[in-house]
Amino acid sequence: MIKVLHVFNVMDRGGAEAMIMNLYRNINRKNVQFGFIVHQEREGEYDREIIELGGEIFRVPQFCGYNMKAYKKAFQCIFMEHSEYAIVHGHMQSTAAIYLKEAKKLGRITIAHSHNTSSGRGFKAMLKTILQYPIRFRTDYMFACSKAAGKWLYGKNKMSQNSVKVIYNAIDIDRYRFDAEVRNKIRKQQGLDDKIVIGHVGRFTYQKNHEFLIKVFQIFQEKHGSAILLLIGNGESEEKIRNLVKYSGLENSVKFLGVQDNVHEWIQAMDLFLFPSRYEGLPVTLIEAQTCGVPCVISDNITDEAILYKVAKVSLKSDVNEWVHVMEESLKINVSRSEGEAVIKNTNYNIKNAAAQIENAYCNMIIKK
Repeated sequence: MIKVLHVFNVMDRGGAEAMIMNLYRNINRKNVQFGFIVHQEREGEYDREIIELGGEIFRVPQFCGYNMKAYKKAFQCIFMEHSEYAIVHGHMQSTAAIYLKEAKKLGRITIAHSHNTSSGRGFKAMLKTILQYPIRFRTDYMFACSKAAGKWLYGKNKMSQNSVKVIYNAIDIDRYRFDAEVRNKIRKQQGLDDKIVIGHVGRFTYQKNHEFLIKVFQIFQEKHGSAILLLIGNGESEEKIRNLVKYSGLENSVKFLGVQDNVHEWIQAMDLFLFPSRYEGLPVTLIEAQTCGVPCVISDNITDEAILYKVAKVSLKSDVNEWVHVMEESLKINVSRSEGEAVIKNTNYNIKNAAAQIENAYCNMIIKK
C-alpha cells in the first residue's frame, strides 16, 4: 500500500480540500491511503470523515516566521515517526518550500500542488509570493489544478517544459446530476417556488468579490422583484457583507446559508450561478454547477479550462448593468438541465477518471524512486 501525507492549513470545506476529499472517497484505498498534516488545533469539518475512511491527522504549529526551528522540528518528528508515508503532497503553498525540503532530506517523494492564481493583496500576499518562489526548485513533482495555476506558481518555463502535471478539480458526477425532485423539494421548503434563484458558493474573502456580487444582485433584484440570492459559505468578511446587504435594503432577498453539507441539493434549486471572483485556480463549485446544468455567469479572471457548459464570461471592468444583462440572457437559454452531466461525464472533471489518474501517478513515483 502507498501512503501519502497531504499538507493543509485545516481540513474545512474549501475548494482544494473538497477536491482532495473527492479523490479520497473514490481512490482505491486498498492501494493508496491518505494521512493529513494540518496547522490548526481545532477540528476541521472533514476530520471525522478522514478518520472513518482510515486516514490519520497530524498537527503542527502555524508558521510565524520567528518559530522556524520549531516548525521544521514538528515536520521532522512526523516524518521520522511515520516512515510508512512515502509521499508528501503539499497543498499549503506559503510554507511548502520549508516542509517539502525537510521531507526530501528524510527520503520522501515530494509533490507541490498549486490551487490558485494569486496570493491576494497587501504585505502578507507579497510575503507569500517570496516564500513560494523556491518551491519549483525544492519539490520532486509539480501539480496544478489548471494550466493557469501552474504558470502562476511555477513559472511559464516549467509549464513550457511539461514539468507540471495538471490534475483538474474533479467531482462526483452522480451527486451533481440534475434531479427535479430534489430541486422541487428545496424550493418548496425554502419558499422559492415562484422566485428567480441566484446562487453563489464560496468563502467570504477578498478573492470571491462578494461586494461586487451584491451590487450586481441589487440591480437585478430591482428589475426582477421576485429574485432571491443564496450565499453558501462563511469567512472573515461575512459580517461586512451582511452589513452591506442590510444597507442596500436586501435583507429579505439574500439568504446567508453558512457552510452546508448538502451543497449539491442547494445547487439543484438555483436558476443561475453567479461567480465574480477576482482570481481562481479552478473553482470546484463552478464545475458542480455546470454538471447540474445551471447557467453560470462568471468573471473573465477565471480560466477557460473551467468552462464546459452554459457559461458566460463578463469582465469585472464592465458596468454592473452589463452583468445584469448577461444574467438575463443566460436565464433565457432553454436547454435541458440534464445535459450538463452528459457533457462533463467523460472529462477529467469526473472523479472516477481523476482518481485513477492520481493513483497511477503515485504508483509511477514509487516505481521511479
